[in-house]
Amino acid sequence: MLKEERHQLILEKLRNDGKVLATELSSLLNVSEDTIRRDLRDLAEANIIQRVHGGALLRAPGTTYVNRQKQATVAKAEIAEAAVKLVRPEQVIILDGGTTTLEVARRLPLDLRATIITNSPPVAVALAEHVNIDVILLGGKLYKNSLVTVGIETVAALQSFRADLCLLGVCSLHPEIGISVPQREEAQVKRAMIASAAEVVGLATADKLNTAAPYIVGPLTELTYLITEQSVSAEILAPYRACGVTVILS
Repeated sequence: MLKEERHQLILEKLRNDGKVLATELSSLLNVSEDTIRRDLRDLAEANIIQRVHGGALLRAPGTTYVNRQKQATVAKAEIAEAAVKLVRPEQVIILDGGTTTLEVARRLPLDLRATIITNSPPVAVALAEHVNIDVILLGGKLYKNSLVTVGIETVAALQSFRADLCLLGVCSLHPEIGISVPQREEAQVKRAMIASAAEVVGLATADKLNTAAPYIVGPLTELTYLITEQSVSAEILAPYRACGVTVILS
């Protein structure tokens, strides 16, 4: 079997099962575990999979912020609509960066009275017309791929708040790995957001589920709610619900 054929079969099994083990692939494809490890290394270097102990998981597709704004626009809008229903007047809310959280900001009622803390300049601009919302834009270094601020200043500022609700943009989510992101400083900021909020809502399109990235934010149990697409099957969602997360389908 050609290397390219093995790669396709590995990816097909990943899409079907959510995870692959090197020992199982070696038996299934009738090649050595060394060969499988090389295959997994090749796929990881191409940013298609995330290697974990003994095997691999899929990676969520990565691209620029501008390109992400053009992807899954209907799904993001529906997730945002569901998220807005969890917002209450007079709350202190941490609104994470990302293209889905930007849709949340655009859909908040114009008469909402609240305080919103964000590390996202696009989110802050979207809230400029909301006269009853106090917007606190966190400082720090701009991470250009996600258009969010990160770093020591951002984390330190978050530690001075006690929010009612955190609406968290999700890069990758997996029942075993938890919440993960491709950039270390972004992981630190998301941890601080979670620690500063009474309830945490993860916003994830279907392609983010059962994927992993290099930097762990925290276990799945950090989420109070997970809002995702209506099309996600009950089989895929069962492990998330088993962790005690309330799943809301948009």
